[in-house]
Amino acid sequence: MEHKFVNINCDMGEGIGDDAGLMPFISSCSIACGGHAGNTNSMRKTVVLAKGYNVKVGAHPSYPDRENFGRISMAIPDNDLIETIQEQIESLVSVLKREKMELHHIKPHGALYNDIAKDGHLASVFLKALNKYGSRTCLYVPYASLIAEKALRRGFRIRYEAFGDRRYQKDLSLVSRSKEGALILDPKKVLEQVMGITNNNEVRVIEGKTKKIL
Repeated sequence: MEHKFVNINCDMGEGIGDDAGLMPFISSCSIACGGHAGNTNSMRKTVVLAKGYNVKVGAHPSYPDRENFGRISMAIPDNDLIETIQEQIESLVSVLKREKMELHHIKPHGALYNDIAKDGHLASVFLKALNKYGSRTCLYVPYASLIAEKALRRGFRIRYEAFGDRRYQKDLSLVSRSKEGALILDPKKVLEQVMGITNNNEVRVIEGKTKKIL
């Protein structure tokens, strides 16, 4: 029987307070690095925790918007966005170096994650910010997104990501958190979605049909 490895990733270092309880059950984590949450101290604590459980560490950059937790789209000049993305990632890389760990991946957060999936120009700007990391790390992206398409064309290594606890729209974008039913709160239904993703490469969209995600 063929066994499929599933990389269970969790966003961490965001001040929620449950990192230690979750870390033993995941294989990679994406650590907030100052844009929507996080600081040097929280990054260091989370990196040390991940190291103790042999969990791979990635950067979780976002729009520079701590007030709204990075969940609102921002109109920001291209150069400013590049600068803040690079600063956020480098702040985590400096912590990783002190712990003798490598940066495994980069996963954008919140509104930035959703925006670069659909906005070709913004996706290109984001990739420009990641130029120095393209050959040494991978990028977590949603399936059937512009960021995935552009990243592949530019030689980035990507990993497609799917959410066990989020509802999808028919274009495979995530249902906005502002809408009722966007989050799957029933553990049994979360497991059902995870199994669909793992075994069949598909999710059930908000309209009720299933769609392939790979």
